[in-house]
Order: sequence, then structure tokens, then C-alpha cells
Amino acid sequence: MDNTRDKIIKGLEETYKKMVEFKKQKNSPIVVYKDGKIVELSPFEASPTTKYGHKTK
Repeated sequence: MDNTRDKIIKGLEETYKKMVEFKKQKNSPIVVYKDGKIVELSPFEASPTTKYGHKTK
């Protein structure tokens, strides 16, 4: 199961990176849900990478 989880997390990280690059090319905001509100973020201020983690029970 760890191998599958690792592949999914790696895929999410790559997808995020490509999304930020695309948003920069199109000069389009990144829309997120934060603190109960929909917020638009500048792709130029966003981190070019992110790390996903998992919670264990």
C-alpha cells in the first residue's frame, strides 16, 4: 500500500507544479477554498512546488 500511496503523492506534486506553470503562462489566478472562503491567489506569488502528506489514524 505504501508504494501506491507514494505514487499518488508524487503524481499530486507533479500536477500542482504543472498547474502553477500553466496559470503563470495564462496569467490566471489560482482559486482555492481557505478559511471558509473562496480566494484567488496570484500564480506568481504561489510556491512553485508543494509537499503532500498523509494522516494516520
